[in-house]
Amino acid sequence: MLHVTEYYWFPRYEDLRKEGINGFELIKKGALDRLNPILMTAFTTGLALIPLALKGGEPGSEIQSPMAVVILGGLLSATILNLVVIPCVYQLITKKDAV
Repeated sequence: MLHVTEYYWFPRYEDLRKEGINGFELIKKGALDRLNPILMTAFTTGLALIPLALKGGEPGSEIQSPMAVVILGGLLSATILNLVVIPCVYQLITKKDAV
């Protein structure tokens, strides 16, 4: 996931940098550009999986319910990764290159 994401994020940050945006404003603008598509994807998938995750005790859902919980956890962690961790990593990498 991180490897695929870096191919989109890093060139976008470089484009913003060429436009003259730097520092925290660069990180904020880059993250806000991706906020809507990331949240729309996570929410629609999450809404579809919530009923499966809540049917844990019913017969016939012994496999579906744990799988839905794992996928929901993955969606949450991937969303946090895309919106918080990757912009921070980019900032750390560019600070190291600037020094």
